[in-house]
Amino acid sequence: MGAWQYRRISGLMVFAAAVMGPFLHPQVDANSDPYKLKLPVDEVVLTFHAADARGLPVNDLKLSELELLDNGRHPRTVVAFDSMLNFPIRAGILMDTSESMAQAIAANRKIAIEYAKRMFREKTDQAFVMDFGYVSNIRQSWTNDPAALNVNINSVNEGKSSPLGGTALFDAVFRACSYQFGGLDRAASSNLILLFSDGEDNASLGSLAEAVSACERSNTAIYAFHLPAAAGSSGPRTLAELADQTGGRVFHVDDVDAGIDGDLRIIETNTRNQYRIAYKPAELKHDGAFHEIELVGPDRVKSITVRSGYYAPAL
Repeated sequence: MGAWQYRRISGLMVFAAAVMGPFLHPQVDANSDPYKLKLPVDEVVLTFHAADARGLPVNDLKLSELELLDNGRHPRTVVAFDSMLNFPIRAGILMDTSESMAQAIAANRKIAIEYAKRMFREKTDQAFVMDFGYVSNIRQSWTNDPAALNVNINSVNEGKSSPLGGTALFDAVFRACSYQFGGLDRAASSNLILLFSDGEDNASLGSLAEAVSACERSNTAIYAFHLPAAAGSSGPRTLAELADQTGGRVFHVDDVDAGIDGDLRIIETNTRNQYRIAYKPAELKHDGAFHEIELVGPDRVKSITVRSGYYAPAL
């Protein structure tokens, strides 16, 4: 397909028994793109990808085929339900250059370059490159030029961002989601981070929860790549939590072209073809608590990729 397609799906309803309840239309910015949603703070935006048993996208779901639970309860109201096909992608390429990553950087560069070469679309997509260790640096700001991405990915080397030693993974993710993705219209693109790291963090000022919350606010999923970890390392668990709570996935670093291509195609399929639900939870206190999300589809849907939950706004 050429231009991306955005389809409003009919038959919106409240998930609970009150099907006759009023449908609330999203607020539209009349001075810009008619598909930009302006959402109050008490509304949740959830994007997800649905696939069949062969791994192919299921792009014709109706709201009536889904069941959504927020902390075990149906939403009070569903504000919008949209299908987004062939969507533009905004990607952040985050590369850990701390000492523990010295043996992985070359393989990570290869995967990132393959992403820019095979999956990146100059006409619709944009990406930036950040490396991090003790501190984080933007090597390439937002661009639609794959050649510029390649140059700056190749410039990433071990130790460049670790003059004092240590790794501030959570701070890097928070900075990317808050200051890079945070300025984007979260309804106009599919946002993702390609994170190359072992998951170790010993220098962040912020927490994993704060990093995840920043990603949720900008609707950004984390797709992490890592090498096998040393025994007793907490890194794999950290990467799994970052991916799971943002609607992404974890991959093992693969230096075989077929393996790299397969991983990148999974990411592209998940992010180019999505659904979006905007809803009002049955109960949302401003207490910073984590809300668990469960989304169940019909039998013809084999898998749904969606984040595991979100953090309520704090007072």
